[in-house]
Amino acid sequence: MLHTRSGPVPLDRVVLVGILNATPDSFSDGGCHLDPGAAAATAAAMVAAGAGVLDLGAESTRPGATPVPLEEERRRLLPVLAAVRMAVGVPLSVDTTKADVARAALDAGADVVNDVSAGRGDPGMLPLCARERVPVVLMHMQGTPVTMQRAPCYADVVAEVAAFLAGRAAAAVEAGVARDAIVLDPGIGFGKSVAHNLALLARLDVLADLGYPVLVGASRKGFIGELLGGRGPGERLFGTAAVLALAVARGARLLRVHDVAAARDVVAVAEAIARA
Repeated sequence: MLHTRSGPVPLDRVVLVGILNATPDSFSDGGCHLDPGAAAATAAAMVAAGAGVLDLGAESTRPGATPVPLEEERRRLLPVLAAVRMAVGVPLSVDTTKADVARAALDAGADVVNDVSAGRGDPGMLPLCARERVPVVLMHMQGTPVTMQRAPCYADVVAEVAAFLAGRAAAAVEAGVARDAIVLDPGIGFGKSVAHNLALLARLDVLADLGYPVLVGASRKGFIGELLGGRGPGERLFGTAAVLALAVARGARLLRVHDVAAARDVVAVAEAIARA
């Protein structure tokens, strides 16, 4: 169970986390939700389709993306967050590496911090989450968005990612974050080759065995397109569905997705098989 300001998020069933990017350049939905009204309408549709949490971000972390200045990130994010908060009652996650942005978002109604740097990008992030008593998602990334896909290399990707996430969870606890407020994310596509992504998904149980809920964010990602012969983001739905089903079977508790209605059906069947 994740306890948030908007209410508890039960993890006895898989939770769908709908993606809303208030960015002009995200790899799949860039430019779609810069307008607060459009973002609010999409948010309401995602919740109606089955999203239990929504994840809002205003800085693209696609491969090659450059950092966005703090004030620009706030300018993009806060009006969209305010509109979405008015439109839906589910918990809202803010996808940022900056403690000042996270603080402003929490003040405006966000409930969870999703930090792709796992608290390494800003030394104030983990103490902020501890002070505000909010859940935090800690993700693995080799390098930065600018560099991460330049020949990523591991001796044993599963063991190294598991060790990193265990270490970041320990750092969060040391900073005062409650143990039951920590979620781990292997960072699919963040400094990983196709083979690395496949290995992590195949051995997701190793990460689940660390004792924290695992979030998988593989929706429409590039490795799926490569496996399907070079398809673009809009042509990766069925490939994404395969990843989601197998992630459920291997212990994922949260799935970050663009296509909520399709993901809901995938999860319903995958969970039924897992319970049989």
